[in-house]
Amino acid sequence: MATTPGIGAPSRVLIDGRPGDRLSILDRALHYGDGLFETIRLAAGYPCQWQRHMDRLILGAERLGIDMPDTALLAAEAAEVTWGQREGILKLILSRGEGGRGYAPPVPAVPRRLFLTYPLSSAQGRDWRQGVAVRYCQTPVSINPVLAGIKHLNRLDSVLARAEWNDPSVAEGLMFESTGELVSGTMTNVFLWDGRCLMTPPVDRGGIAGTVRGLTLELAARLGIDCLVTRLDRAALDQARGLFLTNSIVGVWPVRELGGRRFDLAQLPWNLLDRLYQAACTPG
Repeated sequence: MATTPGIGAPSRVLIDGRPGDRLSILDRALHYGDGLFETIRLAAGYPCQWQRHMDRLILGAERLGIDMPDTALLAAEAAEVTWGQREGILKLILSRGEGGRGYAPPVPAVPRRLFLTYPLSSAQGRDWRQGVAVRYCQTPVSINPVLAGIKHLNRLDSVLARAEWNDPSVAEGLMFESTGELVSGTMTNVFLWDGRCLMTPPVDRGGIAGTVRGLTLELAARLGIDCLVTRLDRAALDQARGLFLTNSIVGVWPVRELGGRRFDLAQLPWNLLDRLYQAACTPG
């Protein structure tokens, strides 16, 4: 098993099922971001929400026209690369593979699959109940309905937005369309709470259909909590009594502060948040 030490470096790497740490300079993931990825939390030695991640990967492969590897093979390779690691992060990258110069996809294409594992950072291990501070971002989200919802490798919107601050006390930034409609955080989905109903932006024009976002919608329905998928703007944020963020690694982050405004975390629907955190960070 190839091991790459260093800050921010993966602990283990598999490339097409074999230990390695090199990818061809002709790979289209490097040249064009031509591929997909999934970032999966590990708990008790197993990936969390595995089937949700596979479902989104399948959707992304269909959208991009990349041959999808057999999910049983991916599961076996995930088990191999995470062997003996009880907690951490598993990243899966699916590239279209090598190609010549130019945008036209190679025919036939030979997709490459990469698995990488990382330890959880101290921020990811924080007491999630204390909430986080969030800011507004200036970088707009690119709008493309064909790419909306999937985790393709072109994440420059989020890269530029995340470069807007270096204050470690701020955990996340909210991003909007150029028209002013809320889309997401740089790495999270957003839920607003008005005291009786949840609201979250659609992901039909931009943003990612997060695995924990889907889990939130399902759990809210089971608990009898209304949740509207609707277009939101800055005014909706100003009127919200509370909000929280979700993604596959942190599970759920209640927001205690947004752009200088403080929120009373006690106002949030904790019957949902407690179950959501437990479900998001449970293997399976």
